[in-house]
Amino acid sequence: MFAPPRRDGVLDGRKNAAVSVHLLTKRYAPRASASELVRFARRPAPVAVVDRVSLDVFSGEVFGLLGPNGAGKTTIFKMLSTMIAPDEGTARIAGFDVVRQPADVRGVLASVPADERSLNWRLSAHDNLLLFAALQRVARFDTGPRIAWALQIVALQDTGAKRVAEFSSGMRQRLLIARALLTRPKILLLDEPTRTLDPLSARELRRFLRDELVARYGCTILLATHNTDEAFAFCDRVAVLDRGRVLATGATHALSAQFGEARYRVLTRDAADSAFALLEQRGLLRRISAIERTADGWTTLECTIAGDPSHSADVLRMLVALGVEVARLERVEPSLADLITRIIAAEGGGRADA
Repeated sequence: MFAPPRRDGVLDGRKNAAVSVHLLTKRYAPRASASELVRFARRPAPVAVVDRVSLDVFSGEVFGLLGPNGAGKTTIFKMLSTMIAPDEGTARIAGFDVVRQPADVRGVLASVPADERSLNWRLSAHDNLLLFAALQRVARFDTGPRIAWALQIVALQDTGAKRVAEFSSGMRQRLLIARALLTRPKILLLDEPTRTLDPLSARELRRFLRDELVARYGCTILLATHNTDEAFAFCDRVAVLDRGRVLATGATHALSAQFGEARYRVLTRDAADSAFALLEQRGLLRRISAIERTADGWTTLECTIAGDPSHSADVLRMLVALGVEVARLERVEPSLADLITRIIAAEGGGRADA
């Protein structure tokens, strides 16, 4: 079983962090063709793909690394899981140094890849775990109970002899998690776990991770994603990365409030109604665009509403009082590109904490 999260002290500073990263840096030399090597007579200078990253993740927390492809998320995960060594900086997992104590790190941390091909599709779920347990040198007397426990946690205990090739993408993703759980880690690294899942399966996987692994077993989760909706809905805190640097770190609600412009979608019968112009004149909203009208006569209007959520409720009441038909008004989280642009503009490219 997982050890329950510690709640007997204030979780602040690296002393109490389940994962502590300080000025972590990794450089790679850009690829060069043979002709370029001959022409310049030397290899190109190494480029930092992870550039002085610092962050702390606390026990029982869901922490997100949010950034576009190439931001350095996977490289950070590889350093945390001891697959590659950092060039500079330090990283400690449950107090163990990733460079000096790699065996201890691997004893408390497990990585769940996004690649389903790492499973043997010709075998059943049970046999996949049996093979992995042997590779991880799990004691024979404990292998059976651990496999049964892991399959039950991810709700795959009734798959029997069904081959993994017949599984859905969601089932395979859960099997990857079950495989990681065989070593009973305290910390899980999840690299784009919902990338191949449909929205319903993705939501179910996030519910399982939150309700079972975090709440019930006290597991700490680091999630790498480029999906702002997923990061803000699922994570307690996030670090926003771009080009190997941390641009901002903080609670999702705080980052959303600080950098996420209060954008809303209004489903209305008439996006050109004079009531919208009236509210614009009063400074209560700003229209951005009207999306194409649907076949049943409704139009989605995108707008911004300044202030806290109570202001959006005031706007809704005013629209209805002015005779506007409104079927729905909902908050829209910013896209990753928008979020990064706003953070850079607000902080001048520096690091921000929310």
